[in-house]
Amino acid sequence: MKAIILSGGKGTRLRPLTYTGAKQLVPVANKPILWYGIESIVEAGITEIGIIISPETGEEVKAKTGNGDRFGAKITYILQDQPAGLAHAVKIAQPFLGDSPFVMYLGDNLVQSELGLFLEHFHSHQLDALTMLCPVENPSAFGVAEVDEKGRLLRLVEKPKVPPSNLALVGIYIFSNAIHGAIAAIQPSARGELEITDAIQTLIEQQKAVEAKQIRGWWLDTGKKDDLLEANRVILDTCCMEPKNQGEMDADSKIIGRVQLGAGTKVVNSTIRGPVVIGDNCHIENCFIGPYTSIADQVKMVDVDLEHSVLLQGATVEGIHHRIVDSLIGQRAQLKEAPKRPKALRFMVGDDCQIELA
Repeated sequence: MKAIILSGGKGTRLRPLTYTGAKQLVPVANKPILWYGIESIVEAGITEIGIIISPETGEEVKAKTGNGDRFGAKITYILQDQPAGLAHAVKIAQPFLGDSPFVMYLGDNLVQSELGLFLEHFHSHQLDALTMLCPVENPSAFGVAEVDEKGRLLRLVEKPKVPPSNLALVGIYIFSNAIHGAIAAIQPSARGELEITDAIQTLIEQQKAVEAKQIRGWWLDTGKKDDLLEANRVILDTCCMEPKNQGEMDADSKIIGRVQLGAGTKVVNSTIRGPVVIGDNCHIENCFIGPYTSIADQVKMVDVDLEHSVLLQGATVEGIHHRIVDSLIGQRAQLKEAPKRPKALRFMVGDDCQIELA
């Protein structure tokens, strides 16, 4: 059994962060989103993993993720030189996959369910395709499945105006090698891409063994800022994050609840109320850091109240006399108090930024 993880795409919904980096490397609870998928696959017993990368961000993904040693896996990188669809990604991965059955995992997904349970069902029922589904409130925004009472997949509809169900495609699929023939038989869609939904529909029409199963627990799409903050909250809330202090705290500081402090981090005259994770070599002074906050390595914070937010590596936040909440602050970004005179707001704001002023 092998796996491929899709880590291409331009991440337009997370701009400006994704102008300079892959969306799958944006951290949730201080760990790249992509790594959660790798860990889930390895936990299910699959150690041969191909990661589909794009020309724009592929080198960053390779440099950050490595050859797989840290996960107990062997990672092969496969370049998709243009965003030509999920089925196209499978097509270019065929030399890596050979005749092996495989898992296809979208790299910006976070799923609570154990992948191993679905693999057992796939093998025991000798399936050609198994798709993961999750009930959603707004099915028109997703690919939607219609299934019968026995769980057999009848058809797939991409972002339907009138959904046949509320069951959205999660973005995790298990295939036999029959999918390669189905992909060879389809044509590009109206948007010029080879759609994996069309390939699965072809398997259904060929009367192959195709089923769908609902996941247990949560599924988090991390494509937008609020989605990412919610994913950060859920991971901090539900994963077994043990309190750990590898940093330094003075006598005027206190920690309440589940908090992790990285090595080399200094906390001065500050209160941190968990769940919170703070990376290595940070400086926290005269601050209150509230629940559901993740702070990456080398962040500097002075005279700040912060809650339910994500700060990326190297960010600086100083002297902000407003409480900061529900915020996503990018790498090396600087938020500082303005000079006293002349009293004014001063900005240097890039494309696609969002700023809300009280």
